Amino acid sequence: MAVAQVLLRCDQERYWLRTAAARIGHLFPRLPSQAVYNRQLRDLGPQMSAAASWIARQVPTWHEPLRLMDGTPVRCGASRVTVNRSGLGEIAGYGMDKSHHAFYWGAKLMLITTADGTVTAFSLASPKELDERKQALHLLHVAQIAPGPCPIVCDKGFAGAGIEKAAADLGHPLIRPNRQDEHAPTSPFPSWLRQRIEAIIWTLKNQLGLERHNARTSDGLWARISRRILALNAAIWHNWNTGAPVKRSLTSYDH
Repeated sequence: MAVAQVLLRCDQERYWLRTAAARIGHLFPRLPSQAVYNRQLRDLGPQMSAAASWIARQVPTWHEPLRLMDGTPVRCGASRVTVNRSGLGEIAGYGMDKSHHAFYWGAKLMLITTADGTVTAFSLASPKELDERKQALHLLHVAQIAPGPCPIVCDKGFAGAGIEKAAADLGHPLIRPNRQDEHAPTSPFPSWLRQRIEAIIWTLKNQLGLERHNARTSDGLWARISRRILALNAAIWHNWNTGAPVKRSLTSYDH
């Protein structure tokens, strides 16, 4: 039911529960109340993230020796009053969005995906506690991102001898564009792969409503992110099984 809400682009739980009977009532004859639904969503965050990881292993591109990695801010508030009253203090903090040259208050989402958009691993951290490189290295240590060693395409924000050596020791050499102070290019950088993970993040934020998560607690934020990643992985898995030409397309599920 949570996945159906995301795919049908119903961001508000109240509106979703009013329309769910007409949209998916033939699949769920007994629908919960709003209080029960919200409580169950918060409690099922770990199960939804585990289900997303399981589905990622059923997609054919799981066995491809290539991964894409990038981080993106998840904004959780825009005023000082929200910061003081929010229950997101455990995971949210002030950070810098370098892509838009702006500060934000929220969390940092790190994604590792296959070339077709399947999310194989993800983590959420406070930008005040962990920078992008430390968060990525922690994710590589705790998550199985592929069946074996494979290169990871990322951006120049992951440059650094420390993280590159640590990732290579784990069997995942980093492929990134050269910085301005690196005069001799090592090899041509696959810019089209960088654009692909940007498109994956755009799908999560816009089509699946990650920018409109409406979370008020840390558990709620994790659950809302997990169900959107679960919905994306499930759609890609289904597109593979039905032979859809574009594996990340959600057009068949949003109406």
